[in-house]
Amino acid sequence: MDYETICKKFGNNLRHQRRIKDLTQEQLAEKLDISDYHYISKIESGKSNITFKTLFKLSQALETEIYNLFKFD
Repeated sequence: MDYETICKKFGNNLRHQRRIKDLTQEQLAEKLDISDYHYISKIESGKSNITFKTLFKLSQALETEIYNLFKFD
């Protein structure tokens, strides 16, 4: 699996987990203390990299384990 595919699959998993929690991109950005919700959109579309710190914050905000964001079918 190449890098771009991993980014897109991660983004799809993030979108899925966000929707399970019934959160908008804006609401998730707010939980992460991010002023620009477009950053969430970029992550979900596989167009932006994230740090481990952001990964941790995402899992906390979505109340899920980090590995759930990396489950690729």
